[in-house]
Amino acid sequence: RDLEWSFLGWMIYHDNMLHGPVFIQEPNNVIFPLESEEKKVKLNCEVKGNPKPTIRWKLNGTNVDIGMDYRYTVVGGSLLINNPNKTQDIGTYQCIATNSFGTIVSREAKLQFAYLENFKTRTRSTVSVRQGQGMVLLCGPPPHSGELTYAWIFNEYPSFVQQDNRRFVSQETGNLYIAKVETSDVGNYTCVVTNTVTNNKVLGPPTPLILKNDGVMGEYEPKIEVQFPETLPSAKGATVKLECFALGNPVPTITWKRPDGKQLPRKARRYKSSGVLEIPNFQQEDAGQYECVAENVRGKNVARGQLTFYAPPNWIQKISDAHLAIEESISWECKANGRPKPSYSWLKDGEPLMPQDRIQIEHGVLTITNVNLSDAGMYQCVAENRHGVIFTSAELSVIAVGPDFSKTLLKRLTLVKVGGEVIIECKPKASPRPTYIWKKGKEILRENERINILDDGSLRIVNVTKADGGSYSCIATNHFGTASSTGSLVVKDATRFVVPPYSMDVTVGESIVLPCQVSHDHSLDIMFTWSFNGHLIDFEKDGDHFERVGGQDSAGDLMIRSIQLKHAGKYVCMVQTTVDKLSATADLIVRGPPGPPEAVTVDEITDTTAQLSWRPGADNHSPVTMYVIQARTPFSVGWQAVNTVPDIIDGKTFTATVVGLNPWVEYEFRAVAANLIGIGEPSRPSEKRRTEEALPEITPANVSGGGGSKSELVITWETVPEELQNGGGFGYVVAFRPFGTISWMQTVVASSDASRYVFRNESLPPFSPYEVKVGVYNNKGEGSFSPVTVVYSAEEEPTRAPTGVFAKSLSASDIEVYWTSPRGNQSKGRIQGYEVRCWRHEEKEENARKIRTIGNGTSTKITNLKGSALYHLAIKAYNTAGMGPSSATVNVTTKKPPPSQPPGNIIWNSSDSKIILNWDQVKALDNESEVKGYKVLYRWNRQSSTSVIETNKTSVELSLPFDEDYIIEIKPFSDGGDGSSSEQIRIPKISNAYARGSGTSTSNACTLSAISTIMISLTARSSL
Repeated sequence: RDLEWSFLGWMIYHDNMLHGPVFIQEPNNVIFPLESEEKKVKLNCEVKGNPKPTIRWKLNGTNVDIGMDYRYTVVGGSLLINNPNKTQDIGTYQCIATNSFGTIVSREAKLQFAYLENFKTRTRSTVSVRQGQGMVLLCGPPPHSGELTYAWIFNEYPSFVQQDNRRFVSQETGNLYIAKVETSDVGNYTCVVTNTVTNNKVLGPPTPLILKNDGVMGEYEPKIEVQFPETLPSAKGATVKLECFALGNPVPTITWKRPDGKQLPRKARRYKSSGVLEIPNFQQEDAGQYECVAENVRGKNVARGQLTFYAPPNWIQKISDAHLAIEESISWECKANGRPKPSYSWLKDGEPLMPQDRIQIEHGVLTITNVNLSDAGMYQCVAENRHGVIFTSAELSVIAVGPDFSKTLLKRLTLVKVGGEVIIECKPKASPRPTYIWKKGKEILRENERINILDDGSLRIVNVTKADGGSYSCIATNHFGTASSTGSLVVKDATRFVVPPYSMDVTVGESIVLPCQVSHDHSLDIMFTWSFNGHLIDFEKDGDHFERVGGQDSAGDLMIRSIQLKHAGKYVCMVQTTVDKLSATADLIVRGPPGPPEAVTVDEITDTTAQLSWRPGADNHSPVTMYVIQARTPFSVGWQAVNTVPDIIDGKTFTATVVGLNPWVEYEFRAVAANLIGIGEPSRPSEKRRTEEALPEITPANVSGGGGSKSELVITWETVPEELQNGGGFGYVVAFRPFGTISWMQTVVASSDASRYVFRNESLPPFSPYEVKVGVYNNKGEGSFSPVTVVYSAEEEPTRAPTGVFAKSLSASDIEVYWTSPRGNQSKGRIQGYEVRCWRHEEKEENARKIRTIGNGTSTKITNLKGSALYHLAIKAYNTAGMGPSSATVNVTTKKPPPSQPPGNIIWNSSDSKIILNWDQVKALDNESEVKGYKVLYRWNRQSSTSVIETNKTSVELSLPFDEDYIIEIKPFSDGGDGSSSEQIRIPKISNAYARGSGTSTSNACTLSAISTIMISLTARSSL
């Protein structure tokens, strides 16, 4: 086969792509309208080939002589017929193409002529029928060729007979059928025939229809006048139309079915009142019997017919070009399907091929043995049945040439290792196959147990030694010549392992090096690769753990860093040079914490215990030393370790009892294994199981109470968490009794979420002590009570109002309020404090500001008020039961606001050990309180506490700051409070006993020079 394909390439690429003829387009059947204005027929045929093929045509098996008839011309291979003649040109045409490689013939194409002549007769006899009788009007189309369609004119054009269940025009015969004649049918009928190819129409002579006078036709059973053939061959993919129509009185109905019980095809359509059944895209499964049933009240009639399926041949396997060396053999097979089954024949160069000595034909198989040059040519397989003929073509090239090494020289240099095996290929192009001789140097090689020449001419040497190195020549000879080619064989030392990788036993997290060191011929390139469990290691992708180390061309060691359990397995070091390759294997065992235990199961569960079992997981090459059980509930934060029996579960124990569980709680369990290396991953959780119910053990905490409304005893407690309720149907038992009595009153609160109980009784004395305890219960019974505590019943609100209410203004923003406690009110509700309500005259009382006091105090200060404003005040006493009555309302007016202008023009002077400060007097505005004096606020720079000096003058003396700077502010004060402050000024510590300075208007404190005097006036702030 190599020889075959070599010569295929030689022929295609080095002979200008020479090949035999191949059809691009073959002729098709043509129906030519005789009355066509074009007066020209074209039968298409297009062929490619190199050399360019010549084209000739056959008509009915006889060559068309282009030179003898001017009407015939060949244009680009196609046949052009001018002024076609119906008599001379009708028939079957074939296109024949020939070049130096051979001849092929096209499929057959029929040329037919379509025409439609006129009706011969001018008149037709009158048809006379009774009313109610059935009737047929014959069309009798004139001579024609080509498919026809039929219609009937009633009286005058364009009034056509409308087809319905009573009237039917057959497209097979052209006849008009009227199932039951009525008076409206009287008139003239004209048959209209149309040729679908030429579109010509001709009208037949009119046929008059009249009614007889001898009465009306009575009822009679259907008589089928239009029916399909008993056997109707139908082509694959065709649209099949079956006609059926019956005469009768009453008018019959038409139905269709299949007598074999099969359903009509779903694609089948009925039209013309079911007179036509149409089956599109006819297939094998549509074949069979069909039945038309015509029926009326007088009876029914049936017409049957058989649809048979046929299909022209269609290729399923074609033949293709073959290029053989001389003396080779070929077997071509072609296959086609069709109905009936096609027969096969073969053509060579357009002529029938018959079996001979070397040529065998059986069905669609052509076999030629020991081919020679005379067998070259164009071959065609022909498949044929009575519905069609198809052709498939191929070219057989037979090649004969002497040996040629020009494109397949021996390999110039072949490398092999000592002890290895080598094959030196010798594949010249030659036909027929040559014989081969090999030489080493100038000596002819003799075959022995190490050296032999293969069937394809290649030289094979096994167990190579250094002495085998040298120059080798292959000499090929056939009938057409001799050729040779030479190459060299170089023998290299074999590669071998010096330090192969060896198996190791390591622990998770360690790092190791697997050695892979070899000795090899250093003139050869060497490559190391590693695989892990059958997959090549990608050192870029897996660089976090794997790294190739060594640094020498004879070492390809593998470092594995931070080993994980997943790194356990088989490692293979593969070494490859130009002449050999070898590999060595090592197993890596990785010891690590155990894998998760499996199948944790709850075998038995009680109210406080659970019996568990599990299966051990992987020990990862280090025996399990112990197991720990963990549990999770809807109330826990994650997984929690639990107590077990045994307390410590060794690595060979796979059951344990969990103890100390809460009753009536849903639990999940899991197991965790540990070994000497560490703690492993936990198992999957067990199924959820609920512990059994038990008596409640936990009593409510923080039992307390008090407050509430009159005649109430309010008792409160903290609810018992769901996980501590020990069962369903959980609730509380509340018990109470007056302090110092013996008998308990009890009530049940049937809600696990309850945290409060209120006992109401009109005879309940206010603020009386009661002993209280709260117990619990569930479906299993009652638990214990909480410790007894004392709770007071609700008290009454105060019944009297405070008296002697008095208020005075302290400043523009503050007032002080005084009152007297109600007298004689102690037995009618204790007083826990007072609520003072304060509102401006312009405001509504319900928006009053409320200030609450606690205890027995009878005065309070109210701040952050507006200056020069009238305020109303009222006071109520309160306790846990509520508010008492309000006192009488009193009024108070706040003082005028303090001066808004800060002191200005601040100047300081130092003298001896003092500093003297001076400033301008502040004058109050009309709506401001008069200035009563000034406050000087000063502090050392590093101290936070501030000292204050009050004066009614506009100057003050301070001791000299020797150690630190002073920070000073000055502000006026009045009955309305303190006025606006000056900006901070800084007086530096003094080294010179005589210095002067002034204030600054900047917002930041500013250091003043000890020897300079700066006069800056401070702008007074505007009053808002």
